[in-house]
Amino acid sequence: MRVLVVEDEAPLAEAVARGLRREGMAVDVAFTGDDGHEKATVTRYDVVVLDRDLPGMPGDDLCREIVNSGELTRVLMLTASGTVSDRVEGLSLGADDYLAKPFAFPELVARVRALGRRATPATPPVLVADDVELDPAKRTVYRGGRPVELTRKEFGVLEVLLAAKGAVVSSEELLERVWDENADPFTTTVRVTVMTLRKKLGEPGIIETVVGSGYRVPGAGAVTESGSLNR
Repeated sequence: MRVLVVEDEAPLAEAVARGLRREGMAVDVAFTGDDGHEKATVTRYDVVVLDRDLPGMPGDDLCREIVNSGELTRVLMLTASGTVSDRVEGLSLGADDYLAKPFAFPELVARVRALGRRATPATPPVLVADDVELDPAKRTVYRGGRPVELTRKEFGVLEVLLAAKGAVVSSEELLERVWDENADPFTTTVRVTVMTLRKKLGEPGIIETVVGSGYRVPGAGAVTESGSLNR
């Protein structure tokens, strides 16, 4: 999940970003409304955590811009204004959720995850390919019934590849969906991560390299609620 935190209080913004990254999210930070607007224009975020009181472009205006863009990006207003009228006003701007400061971090995580699910096409309960199973909610991976311990980035890459249902995913798209803006697009980061992921998943390999295009997992699908495989 790709998240943008737009908050002018730098210590709070960095603390929120660190916490969300520990939860496996790719997080960018902007300290002004103008910077937030620029980032949201060039990158498709699943969720924007947005303070209303910002220097430069006001948070309310940025919210409207995001909503009017037509993207599926969800907006969580994060602000010190917590009265009922303030919440109603924030939601009327098009925000999807509203959380007043101070807040409990686990609640913020839960709300961001809930909004992230609404920002992307419905994600199946469990993603599968052959005997590999990935549960996005529980953040677990099994192969042949045995747990596979993955880093956050390895998990993110595998989740994106399985969710593509056999389609090719480019290195650029993996960088955008799994890493944040600090990732160097000219490094071998994706290739190295895919290499270590392949080693951990073992044989037979399920990740194919499509020369000049990216990577794919043939036969990837999803376990439906009835337990049948949907591909």
